[in-house]
Amino acid sequence: MAAEAKTRLFRRRLRSRIIASLAAFGVGLTSLFAIATFFLRGNIENQLVDSWLANEAANFVEFKRENPSPEAQYQFSRQILIWVRSPRTIANMPYEWQKLETGVYDFSEENEGERLNYKLAVHRANDIISFLRYDYTQETLSERNLLLSLLGAILVFSVLAVLLGIWSSSRVMQPVADLVTRLKSFAGGGQPEALAPYFADDEVGQLAAAFDDYSAKLTELVKRDREFNADVSHELRTPLAVIRGATELMQAQPDLNDKSALRLARIERAVAQCSDLIDALLTLSRSERGHGAADLRKIVEQLIDTHRLALRNKPVTLQLEDGPHVVIDAPESVVSVALNNLVGNAVKYTSEGAVRVRVLRDRVEIIDNGPGIDPEDARQLFERGFRGKSSLGSKGAGIGLAIVTRLCDLYGWEVSLAPNPEGGAIATLRLLR
Repeated sequence: MAAEAKTRLFRRRLRSRIIASLAAFGVGLTSLFAIATFFLRGNIENQLVDSWLANEAANFVEFKRENPSPEAQYQFSRQILIWVRSPRTIANMPYEWQKLETGVYDFSEENEGERLNYKLAVHRANDIISFLRYDYTQETLSERNLLLSLLGAILVFSVLAVLLGIWSSSRVMQPVADLVTRLKSFAGGGQPEALAPYFADDEVGQLAAAFDDYSAKLTELVKRDREFNADVSHELRTPLAVIRGATELMQAQPDLNDKSALRLARIERAVAQCSDLIDALLTLSRSERGHGAADLRKIVEQLIDTHRLALRNKPVTLQLEDGPHVVIDAPESVVSVALNNLVGNAVKYTSEGAVRVRVLRDRVEIIDNGPGIDPEDARQLFERGFRGKSSLGSKGAGIGLAIVTRLCDLYGWEVSLAPNPEGGAIATLRLLR
């Protein structure tokens, strides 16, 4: 697996692709030149030698007609032997030669333990037949030596092509490497330094200018986002504080009846939930993990009390099973928002029965006996805007579970929904690993 990963990384790197391209070009060009040289040299040499031998065989026939003499064997050099025969005495020649027509032929045979390569030129006339044998053994060895030399040249030029590719790629990629270095040097605070002035007006310079434009737009967006978050935090918290204060004053009235007290309690819990939701959303907007000491059991008890107030006459009971007290490093508001969405969904889709909440050492489970969930919908329910088949007829925009997913991604938690074998569904928020 590690070797495959390195291979994929090598293929992805631009410098590696430049080296591979130049090396392939050098090897391919050298190989084509060597092949062309080898075959052109062989073909041209064969054509010239064959033409010369055929002419010499024909000329010798004319020479013998002008200078009649007994049939004989003539040796002009170490490589050339000539035999002149009449059609009646051709039987004295080697059997494989006797039926050859006029032309040039290639032969290879063993001679005293050595391989002998030669060309045989035959010229037939009505009265005279000439055989001209040209020893081609040395030329064959030269051809082999040429082939080995060309293979060596391919190897040498391949190494040179790779070295040239490494050198040229470093020159070509140097501006890109400088651009990457400057991009990595950004500290992430304030307005980044402009890149374009450090590069020539070429493709890399245009890329640096595009980065500068994008950086300026991104910095402006970040600034506006921070200002918006600060405005939202201030503008929303102020009315919530007013509502909370007014609620506390009204709850302190001695003549408050039970119905009004219940309504004020619901308002108080709604204000607390809004404050928690604002904190959680601002945390997501800043992508900064907050710290704290969140008591899971305490938070679950508060959420159960809140949802009990909202149940009205719905025949659903909320139960908190016995379990350990677990404290995790996270703001109470963030944990409250995550659990509130899960408990709220369980209460919403349970028309009658019970919703049980179980606090364990590493997770919180919410178990209901509602209509359950489709296994095909289980994975998609945490996508923004997705609503499962069991949500038909219910109100909601399908963003509550998406917020839970984003909080889990930020804090390294895990959330899941699965059908309950006993009926209903089980939502699990794993907070510790």
